[in-house]
Amino acid sequence: MSGTRRELHLGLMFWATGTHTAGWRYPGARADGAFDIEFIQEVTRLVEAAKFDFLFLGDRLATDPALAKTNPAQMSRMEPFTVASAIAAATSHIGIAVTANPTYYDPYTVARLTASLDHLSRGRAAWNLVTGADGAAAYNFGRDGHWDTEKRYDWADEFVDVVRALWDSWEDDAFTRDKTGGRYIDESKLHTIDHVGEHFSVKGPLNVARPPQGQVILLHAGTSDRSRELGAREADVIFAGQPDLESAKEYYADVKARAARYGRTADEIQILPGLSVVVAPTTGEAVQIYDRLNSLVPLDPAHETVDSVRFGGLGQGLKRNLASVSQVLELDVTGYGIDDPVSREVFDSSAPAGRKVFAGITETTRRTVEGAAPITYFDLINAITVGSRTVVGNPVEVADHIQRWFEEGAADGFNIFPDFVPGSVQAFTELVVPELQRRGLFRTEYAGTTFRDHLSLGRPGNRHSDRRPLLSEPN
Repeated sequence: MSGTRRELHLGLMFWATGTHTAGWRYPGARADGAFDIEFIQEVTRLVEAAKFDFLFLGDRLATDPALAKTNPAQMSRMEPFTVASAIAAATSHIGIAVTANPTYYDPYTVARLTASLDHLSRGRAAWNLVTGADGAAAYNFGRDGHWDTEKRYDWADEFVDVVRALWDSWEDDAFTRDKTGGRYIDESKLHTIDHVGEHFSVKGPLNVARPPQGQVILLHAGTSDRSRELGAREADVIFAGQPDLESAKEYYADVKARAARYGRTADEIQILPGLSVVVAPTTGEAVQIYDRLNSLVPLDPAHETVDSVRFGGLGQGLKRNLASVSQVLELDVTGYGIDDPVSREVFDSSAPAGRKVFAGITETTRRTVEGAAPITYFDLINAITVGSRTVVGNPVEVADHIQRWFEEGAADGFNIFPDFVPGSVQAFTELVVPELQRRGLFRTEYAGTTFRDHLSLGRPGNRHSDRRPLLSEPN
């Protein structure tokens, strides 16, 4: 891609009930779509028509009834490879990213599933590699507990090496299918991998032909040092979650620099932060949608508090009440009504973390302290429990935000989080995508039919025919 203009990349995070905690309650939203494959196919076709790079299918290997309140989309859903196969049959171009956690899989199974999906989709499969922070999953797989970070990443590092070797165990022209001579394969082009490592012993070869993409697209997410290193070495796409422009730029520069140490160019790895978008024809309408969504999330008992831990879809895990707001502001505001406007005195007395919350409210709602539309205590409750970066506005305002992050070196694109489905998806594809296309930032047609084509990545050679590894060691 050297010397060519960068192209924005877009994915859709598919959660059937929406990525907003109360998205399933929004008027017109589907509350029962998680097990309706025709609905899932319909949503995928919407973003394929808009020329999105991919649809992303997450996974969670445990459940909890508490998620019904905090994140119903993650509480109960179909196994992602099964869903991906049905999506592949109903679409022709869009990439399909499927999550598989190596902590609870084995390499041969993942290699076989991903290679099979790549064949079914004719080169559109991607594997989202997560090491898993959900400790409850351990008890569903015969474990005494969830492994610590270092063990999970040690495991994942070797896991990826084995999967990549298995994908290459068939050379591209191994199948001769010579009817006249009666020779179905060239056995010299079928290879065992004979892997014996610290965690795995895998002979191979894989019992699936080499994927159409050669190597299936690999996605990864995480902010730890081990995660950044794994992503820089192996991933084609990285999901990021930095809350502001400056931290996003730092993360972007760091991962790209690490990738260079493995002989990779900046164009070979795409960094896509998650982005929740509430868009409507006018700013006022978008703010109304945002407010309506937040009004559908129940409040917690007034004086309950909790340590700041991640929990479901409620971001930091703070309770939705004024006791939690008091924790953040470092100022007792429990005596106020939730619809009361916040006074200048409370604003001036708030801790620095609280000031950032006020700034975020103004950015999303355009409300200010003592303004014509004043910030209320309910706004503060919503702001402290937001789980992802949210942009609220008209199509031009949303496109401005996307363009700024893209052009200032904070992102190569975005993984779009739809608050409710299908309405949020329709609004983004009908309002924002045309504006991005008008600016020349986003494609109007696919350049090819494979996920690699969408990312402008060449098809890698086979290690046996080329006699070289896929990636070099760090310099």
